[in-house]
Amino acid sequence: MNQQEGYADDVVKGFITWSMVWGLVAVLVGVLISFQIAFPQLNLPPYLTYGRLRPIHTNAGIFGWGIGSFMAFFYYITQRLTRTGIWSPGLARVQLWLFNLAIALAAVTLALGMNRSKEYAELEWPVASLVVVVWVIFAINIVMTIVKRREEQMYISLWYILATLVGVAVLYLVNNASIPVSLTKSYSAYAGANDANVQWWYGHNAVAMVLTTPPLAIFYYFLPKATGVPIYSHRMGVIAFWSLIFMYLWTGAHHLLWAPVPDWVQTLAMAFSVMLIAPSWAAVFNGYFSMNGQWHQMRENYLVKFLIFGITFYGAQTLQGPSQSIRTFSAFIHFTDWVPGHVHMGTLGWVSLVLFAAIYYTLPRIYGTEIYSIRLANVHFWLVLTGQLMFSISMWIAGVQQAAMLNATNPDGSLHYSFMETMIEIYPYWHIRALGGVVYLAGLCVFLYNIWKTVAGAKTQGAAQPA
Repeated sequence: MNQQEGYADDVVKGFITWSMVWGLVAVLVGVLISFQIAFPQLNLPPYLTYGRLRPIHTNAGIFGWGIGSFMAFFYYITQRLTRTGIWSPGLARVQLWLFNLAIALAAVTLALGMNRSKEYAELEWPVASLVVVVWVIFAINIVMTIVKRREEQMYISLWYILATLVGVAVLYLVNNASIPVSLTKSYSAYAGANDANVQWWYGHNAVAMVLTTPPLAIFYYFLPKATGVPIYSHRMGVIAFWSLIFMYLWTGAHHLLWAPVPDWVQTLAMAFSVMLIAPSWAAVFNGYFSMNGQWHQMRENYLVKFLIFGITFYGAQTLQGPSQSIRTFSAFIHFTDWVPGHVHMGTLGWVSLVLFAAIYYTLPRIYGTEIYSIRLANVHFWLVLTGQLMFSISMWIAGVQQAAMLNATNPDGSLHYSFMETMIEIYPYWHIRALGGVVYLAGLCVFLYNIWKTVAGAKTQGAAQPA
C-alpha cells in the first residue's frame, strides 16, 4: 500500500511527525511538573509553575499526541478499509496546519494563564472555536471517504472511527457552550451543579471518545496486521461496540458522588459504570482469543508485545475505573494520588503502547523501507513499560496511604493526622513518580531516534536510486 495505489499518505506522515513532536513536549513538561511536585522550589512564577504547566501537559498529551496520532491512523486505516483514497487530500493538509496552530495557541494561551478552569476543556473560546473548525473538516473528509468506499463490508475499526467523530463533536459543543466577555475571557453557559454535571458528562466521555474508541479502532486494525491472523470475532467486536457506546454516555456523574447532584443521577452513573466492564472486557478477550496459537509471537514479534500489553492495560483500566465508581471506594480514593496513577496507566500504558505499535508498523511501509533497529524497539518497550509501572504503582500505593491517613480519626472524632503529616509521608512516592517519568522519557527518546533513523534511511535509499 503506497502513494502509487492512490492513497494520500503524505498527510499521514505529517500527522504522525507532528504528533510525535507534541508527544515529546507532553512528556518533557510532565517530567518537569513531576519534579515540581517533589521539589516545590522548581516552580518559577508566573509562567513555569505547576498550575500553568499542568494543563499544557494534558493538552499536549491528549490532544497533540493522542488526537494527532488518531487523525493520522484514521486517514491511514479508512483509506485501506474502504479501498478508496481520501475524499479531499487538500482539505486534509489544511486540517494538519490548523491542528498544529490550535495546539500551539493552546500552549501559549495556557502559559499566559488564559484558562476556563474546566478539566480537559481549558481553552478559551477563540482557540476552542478553531478546534471545532479542525474537527468539522476532519469529520467531513472521513465520512465522505467512507461514503464513496469501494468495499461494502464495514470492518469494526470504521464503526469506532465514526463513533469518535460524532461523540467528540457532541461532547465538545455542549460542554464548551459559553458566554464571551472579551477576546480572552468567557463564562460557562451553565451554572452550579448543572455546570458540574455537564463538565463531567464531557470529562468522562472524553475518556470514552478520545482515549477509548480511537485506540480500539487502531488495535482492531493493527493486531491482525501484526500477527498475520484475523481478529477472533468480528461479531463480538460489533456487539461490544454498541454496548460500549450505549453505556459510556451515562457514567459521567460517577465523578460527582457525594456531590449536590440528585441521588438518582449518581446511582444511575454508578450502575452503568459497573456494567461497562462487560463490553470493555469483550474487547480484551477478543484480543486475547485472537492470539490463540500465536502466543509465541510475544517473544518474536515486537509489535505484538506493544499491542498485547496495551490491551492488557486497557483491561486493568476498565476494572479499576468501574470499581472507583462505587460510592464507598470512591469516597476512599477520590482526591488522592490513586487517581493520577489510574489515569497514567491508561495514557502511558493503553493508549501510547498501541500508538507506538501502529507507528512502528506504518512508517516503514509508507516510506518503503524497514525499521532501523528491532533491538532498539525492544529497548523502547522495556523502558516505557518500566517507567509506566514505576509511575502508576507508586501512585496507587501513595493514594491508599494518603486516603488511610486522611480518613484516620481519634475516638472523639477528630482527625488523627494533620494534612501536613500526610504530605510528608507522600514525598518518597513523588520522587519515584519523577524517576518513573525520566525512565519513560528515555524510552521515548529511543523510539524517536529509531524512527528518525528509519525515515532518514528511507530517504537515503530513495536518493541513491537512479532517476
